[in-house]
Amino acid sequence: MPRLLSKRCGHRWRSSPSARRTGMVIPLPRRSRRSAGSRRIAPTAMARWSSIKVAGSSSLAPTRMVFLLHGEDSFRMRLRLGELVGALLAGRSTASTNLAALLEPRIGTLLGVSRHDARTDSGAAITLSGQAQGLFDAIDERRVVVVEHAEALRDLEVIASFPPEAALVLVAVERLPSSRARRAPRTKAAPPATLIDAVESVGGLVERIERLAPADVPPWISARAKLHGITLGADAMPALASAVGPDAERIEQELGKLAAYTAGVAVTAADVRTLVSGAIETDVFELTQSVVRKDAKTAIGTLERLLADGNAVQQILALLLWQFRVLLFASAMRTNADAERMAKAIRSTPFAIARATAFARRVTRADIVRAYEAIYATDQVIKTGRAESDVAALTLCVLDLCGIANADLRDMLLVEPPRR
Repeated sequence: MPRLLSKRCGHRWRSSPSARRTGMVIPLPRRSRRSAGSRRIAPTAMARWSSIKVAGSSSLAPTRMVFLLHGEDSFRMRLRLGELVGALLAGRSTASTNLAALLEPRIGTLLGVSRHDARTDSGAAITLSGQAQGLFDAIDERRVVVVEHAEALRDLEVIASFPPEAALVLVAVERLPSSRARRAPRTKAAPPATLIDAVESVGGLVERIERLAPADVPPWISARAKLHGITLGADAMPALASAVGPDAERIEQELGKLAAYTAGVAVTAADVRTLVSGAIETDVFELTQSVVRKDAKTAIGTLERLLADGNAVQQILALLLWQFRVLLFASAMRTNADAERMAKAIRSTPFAIARATAFARRVTRADIVRAYEAIYATDQVIKTGRAESDVAALTLCVLDLCGIANADLRDMLLVEPPRR
């Protein structure tokens, strides 16, 4: 039997286990002779294998970001939400800028954004949106999950367990209670009790979107009008501000109506009174101011303009009573918190209370009680037909409120009403 491994003519031989039985041998491949001029090269050194992470196209590495936006101004909330989502997707700074200069966003058209409603969607679905990535999505695509009506979120653990590679934006269109952690420190083992606590516990950012203050309403209207290419006349600005108050949503709607109505022409106060619901309240407020100042000439002129615009006598009388009611509450206001509480009590707005504060200092409770009596007497005189006409009765009421003698209608209540 031949040798299994031998040298024959300088060749090495090898065999497989089957070759031992058959006697077959397989020659090993000959290594080519090294050239005398070539250097001997050592084996290439290789590092230990590890996976390679694909870097994003931006120099900013993905970080965990959680935001909570809450407040009662739904329109300005949407502006801030659009600004924040756009900044997160583009890798820009998330700091808030001038909201008055921003167009209303269309978040539904943005790639990489998932939207949920906390009233109907589960916490697991919200978490899954932060983890999931579409088949055709880029590897470095940022993901933003927006949760609306976040005040209804019950599973607060979703915030702590949310995937760090995505951004979570919680939106609550209402004022949330302040964090209890600022008043009484909780133990480390205790879970967050409120939505604000849950966001702050993971290092998130909480922003409260406040309603416009009375002093901020005219600048906001001016900025929004400029953004939409609308020219407001000098008399249109105060008329619109008084009619709509601090409601940013309504300001946007009324500006759109005025722009379509005027078709590029400057908007006037008459246009505001024609189109804007509640503009009559502005004129009645001016009437009330004149009455408080005892300026009978201006008061009668304002009343005649209200009547010429087609406003009913009873409507003007009711709004006049309403303005004195606002004055009554405004005279007792001490802080902004008082304005909010009083506004809810009389179903008004903090703007209306704050606007009347300056004039409320000029009247006493006795003056307001006297105004109530005059307006009540006018209402009864009109309803019972004691006056020559409704307009005459209302005119006498305004003169009586201005302190003009012999204009008191209370004496007419002592007279038997005419039979019809």
